[in-house]
Amino acid sequence: MHTLATVGVYGFDQDSFLERLRQEDVRLLLDVRQRRGVRGADYAWANSLRLQAALAEAGIAYEHHRELAPTTELRQIQYAEDRRRGIGKRSRSELAPEYARRYTTEILDPVDLDPIVTALPDGGTAALLCVESDPEACHRSLVARRLAEEHHLTVEHLRPR
Repeated sequence: MHTLATVGVYGFDQDSFLERLRQEDVRLLLDVRQRRGVRGADYAWANSLRLQAALAEAGIAYEHHRELAPTTELRQIQYAEDRRRGIGKRSRSELAPEYARRYTTEILDPVDLDPIVTALPDGGTAALLCVESDPEACHRSLVARRLAEEHHLTVEHLRPR
């Protein structure tokens, strides 16, 4: 049985992020972000090219799965709910129900996840990457749940310590 982890960028610096991946024996990072950049100097390490270079140096494979990224329109639905609740993106603790419903029907349902499962490393762990610290506040939790249900993967959510 394969293990799948999920991990966000927020709350980590580059060293603690890579250490957390090493601790969980992550051998493949599956980036499910639409835009592979993160604003702010504290998170410049997570921008695509820098992240890929750091992962390569750490011996961790990288794949971008844009087909699993939410569209700009879907992200706007979540942002509107965040504004309605008076919370910032980085302090969100759950997904808006409309966002989760539409992400599932518009993005997740049409995607064939079999190639992702087939590419999972035989040893070690693969991890879904996005930015939010809490998986419950990120679409990666929806992807992980689907993979667990349909492909019997064990899921672990990695958080900053």
